[in-house]
Amino acid sequence: MGIIRKTFYTTVLTGAGVFGYLGATTTLVTPLPGSDPVWRSKGYARYNIHRNAAMHDVAFKRIPLDKVKPELLEKEGDLVLEFCRGMWGGLGYRPQRNYLARKYQGPATASQLWTVDQLDKSTYEPGTQLSDHFEIVEKSPTEIVVRCGDSPRNMGPRDSDGLLVLSAEVDKEHKEVVVGLKSVFFNSSRKIEGIQGPVPIWLEVAHRWYARLLTETAAWRLTR
Repeated sequence: MGIIRKTFYTTVLTGAGVFGYLGATTTLVTPLPGSDPVWRSKGYARYNIHRNAAMHDVAFKRIPLDKVKPELLEKEGDLVLEFCRGMWGGLGYRPQRNYLARKYQGPATASQLWTVDQLDKSTYEPGTQLSDHFEIVEKSPTEIVVRCGDSPRNMGPRDSDGLLVLSAEVDKEHKEVVVGLKSVFFNSSRKIEGIQGPVPIWLEVAHRWYARLLTETAAWRLTR
């Protein structure tokens, strides 16, 4: 598995084959249905105070239960925690982490998580900040909610704001573990009329493939 991962990251990732690979191994749903719990969540109400239009989607992956590390099934909450560690410490996020470290790592952000070792070992409690771009705002046995879009040092309304919901649950009926990355992005700084989301369509498309990449590489942490 290690050889496969390295080969994928160093060769396939830079070519057109990545789209076929991610399309086959992950599923994307956009837009999110009106019944999705995120629209009724405390976090969404807290941050999107103007109820502005949002860009939203979810990337998810199903893993056969017999492929999952058995120790992750013993204690409630371990699946989503390991998925979170795999996302931020994994290969998919590494280029963005390196870029943010070059720009923002320093004395003002010394309390945040920056290194792969830190990201691999964190318990991701609410209040944890990483890469000067993400902050854990909620944690449950099946979900970890992350505020994003700007530096967590900017605690107020933002021109670029959003929530990521990392999830991992056992689907007993189908004998699978389902992991997902749900994204909701919006402008929280002022009221904006209309139904257009906060980013151009080309960036929406790029984000959807990136979400699938993050989901896929994070899921590797759960498998034997």
